[in-house]
Amino acid sequence: MRALPPTARAFVLAAVLAAAVCAAPALTDPATPWTAVVVLAALYLGCELVRVLAPTDRRAPDGLGCFFPVVMAAVFLLPPAAAALVAVPGALAQTVVQRPAGVRRVWHAAQQAVAAHLAGRVHGLLGGRGATAGPGPGPGSGAPGGTGHGADPALWVADFPSVLLPAAAAAVVFCLVLTALDTGILAAAEGRPAADARHGLLTRSLAPHCVHGLAGLMMAVMWRSSYGIPAALLVLLPMYVSCWVFAQYHRERAAHRATIRALVQAVDIKDRYTRGHSERVGQASAMIARELGMADDRLEVVRIAGILHDVGKLGVPTRLLRKDGPLTPEERRVIELHPEYGHEMVRGIGFLGEARSAILHHHERVDGSGYPYGLSGEQIPVLARVVAVADSFDAMTSTRSYSRARPVEVALTELERCAGAQFDPAMVRALVTAIGRHGWHPVVTSDDDLQVIGAGAAAATAATAAAGKPAGAPAGTPATAPAGTAAAALPAVPAQPPGLAADRPRGGDGPAPERPAPGSR
Repeated sequence: MRALPPTARAFVLAAVLAAAVCAAPALTDPATPWTAVVVLAALYLGCELVRVLAPTDRRAPDGLGCFFPVVMAAVFLLPPAAAALVAVPGALAQTVVQRPAGVRRVWHAAQQAVAAHLAGRVHGLLGGRGATAGPGPGPGSGAPGGTGHGADPALWVADFPSVLLPAAAAAVVFCLVLTALDTGILAAAEGRPAADARHGLLTRSLAPHCVHGLAGLMMAVMWRSSYGIPAALLVLLPMYVSCWVFAQYHRERAAHRATIRALVQAVDIKDRYTRGHSERVGQASAMIARELGMADDRLEVVRIAGILHDVGKLGVPTRLLRKDGPLTPEERRVIELHPEYGHEMVRGIGFLGEARSAILHHHERVDGSGYPYGLSGEQIPVLARVVAVADSFDAMTSTRSYSRARPVEVALTELERCAGAQFDPAMVRALVTAIGRHGWHPVVTSDDDLQVIGAGAAAATAATAAAGKPAGAPAGTPATAPAGTAAAALPAVPAQPPGLAADRPRGGDGPAPERPAPGSR
């Protein structure tokens, strides 16, 4: 069982206390519509149990999310404290895979109760309860909105479009609260910066929560109409079908991830000296793409391209990949076939899309001297130019069979030296800026000398790489780190003779050309 750090435990405890404060008024308020609370809570619990107890081969994938339309209907129908109570049973019943399961279930219940309470507050402040107020399913039923005075339910209709704005605002607030709490627990549990933990959570969840809010509004309107609760329950049927389709999409995504993971593991097993390299190139590629402002869907394609860029090494003899000495010209030509091998291997995997071109062209150079086809400049696909920079950066900052790891600032300086000849200058600038802002925290650190650098130190590193070369130093001389900076704290790396740039394809035993540019085999 993975123990939560003290900050994460404190965060969970604070959320539980906040949820208790939100729900407590419903327990003491005599006006709480307990019939509606029990019905909606049981309905939410039942929806979650159906997902949990379904046969394994038909169960919705984990991480799909809760059946929120019922919770949103409670937000629209009930006082905020009562809506918080409705969220608790279903949240406690959700499927949890990662441990500690009990703590995670309590956390889900607390965050949904707080989110439902605050969403209900916003809905009420914007007049949403007045816009959806109606006679309810019948006098004295205990359902919210029941007048008990013999009003004719057939004469009531919801106040459209006035109900839409409060409902939309409540759904957005519900999503924002869940995202904020998830960001906080990720930052507390994993020590990640809040900005990094938050990235992607909101954009992935806002649209689904708005759809669930619309379904919840439909359910609330039908609940208070002359058709009553049975009609409200019918709203759940198309919503459940929609969730099931979404589940199939998640299952397909999971299969894609498993395929990628299997390919990467095969490469790592074959080339033990570069174990973890693929994941780190994917991480650096995503950092570059994010800095360039690429959309989330394309950013994911870039990350996958970085992860799979070396899959063609499966077609290269193992003795060449693990050779410690220089490569002969013939051996180098064999290794230079790995981009084409990789492209052929993934040609039939449709979901890779644009990533296939990056796998094929990540060793092209902007000056046209790369391989396999000698493309230059804009002829090289954008994703390939991104992966080329990420590949060389990780190659230089991690230990290989033929070279020691270089400090991060030295690698950035080398990339800038080669910008315009080997690398696209825009991609190099993006990586330097991204590392300066966020630091370099590799997701896989299997190499003994792998460099890890924090955001504050990375900013100094980026500035050093950009302008900190000693006066009068020849082109390509690494920047000198001032005393007290992160670079000064990095472990010393033995000086490498000219021509031994990290992770480059090596030729014969003759003298290497002066200062060759870095690049992966």
